[in-house]
Amino acid sequence: MSTVVTGIAELVTNEPGLGDGLLGVVADAAVVVDGGAIAWVGPARWAPDADARVDVGGRAVLPGFVDSHSHLVFAGDRAAEFEARMAGTPYDGGGIASTVAATRAAPDDALRAALARLVREMRAQGTTTVEVKSGYGLTVAEEARALRLAGEVTTETTFLGAHVVPPEYTGRPDDYVDLVTGPMLAACAPLARWIDVFCEPASPHAFDGDAARAVLTAGRNAGLELRVHANQLSAGPGVRLAVELGAASADHCTHLTDADVDALAGGGTVATLLPGVEFATRSPYPDARRLLDAGVPVALATDCNPGSCFTSSMPFCIALAVREMRMTPAEAVRAATAGGAAALRRTDVGRVAVGARADLVVLDAPSYRHLAYRPGVPLARSLEP
Repeated sequence: MSTVVTGIAELVTNEPGLGDGLLGVVADAAVVVDGGAIAWVGPARWAPDADARVDVGGRAVLPGFVDSHSHLVFAGDRAAEFEARMAGTPYDGGGIASTVAATRAAPDDALRAALARLVREMRAQGTTTVEVKSGYGLTVAEEARALRLAGEVTTETTFLGAHVVPPEYTGRPDDYVDLVTGPMLAACAPLARWIDVFCEPASPHAFDGDAARAVLTAGRNAGLELRVHANQLSAGPGVRLAVELGAASADHCTHLTDADVDALAGGGTVATLLPGVEFATRSPYPDARRLLDAGVPVALATDCNPGSCFTSSMPFCIALAVREMRMTPAEAVRAATAGGAAALRRTDVGRVAVGARADLVVLDAPSYRHLAYRPGVPLARSLEP
């Protein structure tokens, strides 16, 4: 059954040819949905007939947010760690070990229920596509379990066995890399689309450039596409490794050299920025303005996880990007929609155009600008035509 959505004061299409500006905004618009896909977009006065009609009453409509970086399969709580950071304890990734212990001890049903709760929370705030990583099991069986559970809520599953070196491999990081690139990869590759690695020489718990290259190369040889946790805590090899190996995204990008920016501008790798992490760790924010002015494709994502950023809200990340990273409201909205789609190499989401998925978000506001203008207010919800 087809449905026409009318009463749209401002429609963000992300198709400049359909409307005005970077976001392709169409005023007084309508959208026809048929069979879960967009069948028509344009001014309301030209809208064709449909089987049903939904009037959003002068609100703004956007493509659903595409959250291309999250860690949702976990157990336990790290609120005390957050409190300690607010008192001055620096973040170095070491707290991940406590989540690993809790996750290993949790039954499937507990992990499944927590995962479903977070996905519902995201959807209630307008996220319609989400990537979910493993990385809190760090054994062959536990990483495979995490990916099986993630696969129940999304097709965008990422194998992150190389999150940190688990406690049982302390002092033996090379042995752990052998496990990740051998038996663990063999068990997890059939359950994942992507492989990721926390490439961070500044952390005693993460992986240096050589180990990251070994993990990513093995994953690519196993048929997985690449993503990289890069340059979060310091400048390092992560960003340029991501570009060199053709990764879809380099995520964090907090500490960049001129060579890093040049590499991102000249390659096809998206810089995925995660401002919720800087908010929750009191760290410097990435310089989004520098990246955008250099022509680098930019995405925004939540990095929802129990340690360094326990938010599921893409609208909150949009507001932070505008306030703290010098993005315009239009740039931030595009990064949270079309940018996230590019980071997942998807053309069927992140835009409102004929043939795209009918993933729509309605705001309790007349314009997309209100996402940054009214931070913390629950304006966005998924629209079910």
